[in-house]
Amino acid sequence: MIAVVAYRPAHFDGVKALWEETFPDYASYNHAERAIPAKLSEQPELFFVAEEDGTVVGTIMAGYDGHRGWLYAVAVKATHRQRGIGAALVRTAEAALEARGCVKINLQVLETNAGVIGFYERLGYAVEPRVSMGKRC
Repeated sequence: MIAVVAYRPAHFDGVKALWEETFPDYASYNHAERAIPAKLSEQPELFFVAEEDGTVVGTIMAGYDGHRGWLYAVAVKATHRQRGIGAALVRTAEAALEARGCVKINLQVLETNAGVIGFYERLGYAVEPRVSMGKRC
């Protein structure tokens, strides 16, 4: 049975392994050793994992700045996809953001990742006419 629960330190190794499998080309600033401590210092209650028999099979991190919500690090173990785990993670994060007063949630997907774009479209998200910009600090 799959359960979506709040992240606990005991999940670290499982999350790290999942992210290495799911995001092999992640930039170093997104690696678990850096991203998880940063998340735990800001809104740790918006970090969830999906577990099956104590094993991490999915993750999602969310953030809320008082104006907009964001979804990050949505990952499901390859062997567990197409079972509703990703949707359950997204719905859990959405509910947590809505409980804080969030009225709009954003996320970013690589434009070449059609499968993930389709996943989010099935959950009610739509591609918006925006230019995503970033700057490393």
